[in-house]
Amino acid sequence: MSEAAAGNKYGQLSWAMIKTGILGYGGGPSVIPLIRYEAVTAYKWMDDEEFGEILALANALPGPIATKMAAYVGYHQKGALGAVISVLAHILPSSIAMIALLSFVQYLSGSAIIQGMIGAVIPVVAVMLGVMAYEFGEKAVKGLGIPAGIGFFALAFAMLQGVQIHPAVVIMIFIAYGAIHMNTVAKLKLRQERKLEKRIRDQQHKKGGGMSSGMD
Repeated sequence: MSEAAAGNKYGQLSWAMIKTGILGYGGGPSVIPLIRYEAVTAYKWMDDEEFGEILALANALPGPIATKMAAYVGYHQKGALGAVISVLAHILPSSIAMIALLSFVQYLSGSAIIQGMIGAVIPVVAVMLGVMAYEFGEKAVKGLGIPAGIGFFALAFAMLQGVQIHPAVVIMIFIAYGAIHMNTVAKLKLRQERKLEKRIRDQQHKKGGGMSSGMD
């Protein structure tokens, strides 16, 4: 890769993460759809399936979800240096804003204007999360089938809201199941392929034996 192309990649990472850091108003959950848009839709650095897998793993790890996703996107494109640049580009805008507005925290917390801004942003964040959840759910149903997909959604909801198991534990349970499921499916598929190959060889052997007997 040329130096110009590498520099352009670093520039794209920085600009994408700066936008997510500035526009991700409301905490980590509101930033995830923005990072997904930049990484999947805008720059096509990865597909939805990979983004969903990394999001699940990031949720199981300690620390802010937005910085973990920013670090992965940067590492995915330009290794360790890309991860550092992505994280810095993501956190610097909000860090600078917090330092600049520190003296006005008390005023802003009680301002009716600020409370109105927060109230107006919440529906937008809810819709963004809902759209992303629907798209991931659609992919899950396609992969697992409608009955299994609905069943796992209900099970996850019951574990998170009913039993109130920690989300990281639920994610690890489903990751473990997914690994076992994929391994089992792969073994069954391999066994079926071997049986089919054996059946074809047996049929070919029988046909070859019948032709030899007829010639004798």
